[in-house]
Amino acid sequence: MSDFDKVRIGIVSVSDRASSGVYEDKGLPALKDWLARALKNPIEFEPVLIPDEPERISAALVDLVDAGCSLVLTTGGTGPARRDVTPEATLAVADREMPGFGEQMRQISLRFVPTAILSRQVAVIRGECLIINLPGQPKSIQETLEGLKDEQGKPVVPGIFAAVPYCIDLIGGPYLETNDEVCKAFRPKSAVRPPRAA
Repeated sequence: MSDFDKVRIGIVSVSDRASSGVYEDKGLPALKDWLARALKNPIEFEPVLIPDEPERISAALVDLVDAGCSLVLTTGGTGPARRDVTPEATLAVADREMPGFGEQMRQISLRFVPTAILSRQVAVIRGECLIINLPGQPKSIQETLEGLKDEQGKPVVPGIFAAVPYCIDLIGGPYLETNDEVCKAFRPKSAVRPPRAA
């Protein structure tokens, strides 16, 4: 029996071609791998692979929240192309928007490519769930979640996931604990649980 709170996480890959079998989806494995490394909590994943259709994306997000997910991460469909509709589908089911996540993701990606300003990722709260749109490429997923580190492993630019556990605390979700070498969660001192006795 784990000492850590159990968490249910929805992972959603939005892609016309991957969902129709034209090529293998890389988004879901990338999300699952990173979260399994970053979190100490036992995770129950709810994976969804769907095409770039706004009604289906919105319906999937609502279903995942209704199924008890405290966190939902999407990948894909956040650019300016006509079929990129993930942000609109996400905003359509939002109770509140959390603009800081999208701002920080673009700041991280701008370190690598000037086209980062074309990405339209959003983050929202629905009920007691945080929903975040991530980029489509596995490398970009890791960079935005984890942030950038120098050769000594010291953070240069904080990743967005450092703020996720405290956000989930504030909206009534489980207490997420991170593996600091992957991504150190930040909480005010008053919100940190005391370490458990061995």
